Amino acid sequence: MPEGKIMKALSGFYYVQDGDQMIQCRGRGVFRKQKITPLVGDYVEYQAENDREGYVLDIGSRKNELTRPPIANVDQAVLVFSATEPDFSTSLLDRFLVLVESHQIDPLICITKMDLLTSDDTKRIEEYAKQYEEIGYTVLRSSAIWEDGMSTLLPYLQNKITVFAGQSGVGKSSILNAIRPDLKLKTDQISSSLGRGKHTTRHVELLAIGSGFVADTPGFSALEFIDLELEALPTCFPEMVHYGEQCKFRGCLHMNEPKCAVKGAVENKEIQSYRYHHYQQFYEEIKSRKPRY
Repeated sequence: MPEGKIMKALSGFYYVQDGDQMIQCRGRGVFRKQKITPLVGDYVEYQAENDREGYVLDIGSRKNELTRPPIANVDQAVLVFSATEPDFSTSLLDRFLVLVESHQIDPLICITKMDLLTSDDTKRIEEYAKQYEEIGYTVLRSSAIWEDGMSTLLPYLQNKITVFAGQSGVGKSSILNAIRPDLKLKTDQISSSLGRGKHTTRHVELLAIGSGFVADTPGFSALEFIDLELEALPTCFPEMVHYGEQCKFRGCLHMNEPKCAVKGAVENKEIQSYRYHHYQQFYEEIKSRKPRY
């Protein structure tokens, strides 16, 4: 049975790439009965009626899936945050990092508009960047004009499926335009496409960038921790995973437990206090979440 990858989903059709061929496929009726939806990024088996049309017969196992945008098997999320206009927010960045980590997606932090900072502000943002690098994250810096940063970013996109996410108003569409000028995305197109109820109409497509693929819509427009369980929250903070191994109790949630190595590391300034503060906020948010039935 031929196999390929879904590159685009539009109006009930799935465009499956198999080598140099692009086959327009419909899903089998059984998917609807089983409430399974093929997603862009899925590896699938298909049956072609001719060299242009066919049916998706089977979907391979997924390493992850997102609902906004609806896409599977994402390797990497480029989290785009501006140094100013809007101001850099560690709280929002940590929220994005937890969402990305919880989906087993590698984050790449990108701080834009560095050229618009005063020297004092540059020091402050560089200090934050260094702190995130010490945790183990890759942090790229760029100016407001994205074409300048392309040579830095492009190597990270090779051989991966990447989504862009981050603060609104930071120029995610400008980045996509700089990567693929033929897109001609309007710079306000993305924020308006995240309006309530509108996201379903926009098709999702993977765009080839060298040997990698980039989703043409930003990810994580919903920032609530809908599916994240309390026990999994500490695993989304890499520095807590490191110190958590030294906690007295297995399964320590680093809140009120005695002899917690994570709280000790916060007191000793080995874990940034703002990171721990955000962890506490997210913990309370998940704990007070209404159960879904």
